[in-house]
Amino acid sequence: MTEEINIPTMAEMVAKGESPEVLFWVGCAGSFDDRYKSVTLAFVKILNKVGVKFAVLGPEETCTGDPARRAGNEFLFQMQAMANIQVLDGYEVKKIVTACPHCFNTLKNEYPDLGGNYDVIHHSQYLQELINSGKVTLKGGGEFKGRKITYHDSCFLGRANKVYEAPRKVLEALDAELVEMKRCKTKGLCCGAGGAQMFKDAEPGKKEINIERTEEALETGATTIAVACPFCMTMMSDGVKDKERESEVKVQDLAELIAEAEGLNG
Repeated sequence: MTEEINIPTMAEMVAKGESPEVLFWVGCAGSFDDRYKSVTLAFVKILNKVGVKFAVLGPEETCTGDPARRAGNEFLFQMQAMANIQVLDGYEVKKIVTACPHCFNTLKNEYPDLGGNYDVIHHSQYLQELINSGKVTLKGGGEFKGRKITYHDSCFLGRANKVYEAPRKVLEALDAELVEMKRCKTKGLCCGAGGAQMFKDAEPGKKEINIERTEEALETGATTIAVACPFCMTMMSDGVKDKERESEVKVQDLAELIAEAEGLNG
């Protein structure tokens, strides 16, 4: 399957004397998490279809340092960040697109303090650009017509960076019915994984946050919970499984939904 997909690395591109329009920052989840790898592939298929000249760092990409900083290890964060900045600047990278809001926030807002200045955009914004420019032309209707979709706002995309409209515009282009949860946009509820909570045991309480959030999503009657973050993907999927609703309710990333609408999932 992957043999047919063109994913050039920066090293390969530079060796040919070429430079990409954008660097696709894959992130740890997009590289190693089995579920989120399909999001990486979906996004790459879209980029290939529309003819965007892109590259990845491949083995030269390491963690942005976000989990280390959120967990309180500032020294490790700065070590990881400086190593990445050295690689990015070595390739003279200007524009970065990533499907992870944690990577997006760190690269965009925290790397400049350490000398790493780049034009960083989230894949929801990039997909919206591709749709607005007519490069991605969704057929309209099809299997999405009449389908109810609810969108879960990622904390780092929404409240931290005020990106609310781009994901919704992408979903509206599918010709599906977008149904909002009671808590959304500026009042959205965290999936429970942020601030490095993903990597620690739960604290005493009556209910897990992801269960609370999944209940809100299910109350909308949506058959698809759209997400734009690997952490949210894991937490919402676990919530749906906990409610034993995975046969009728799917948790999917925006890129997967666009790839599906474009017939690229084969």
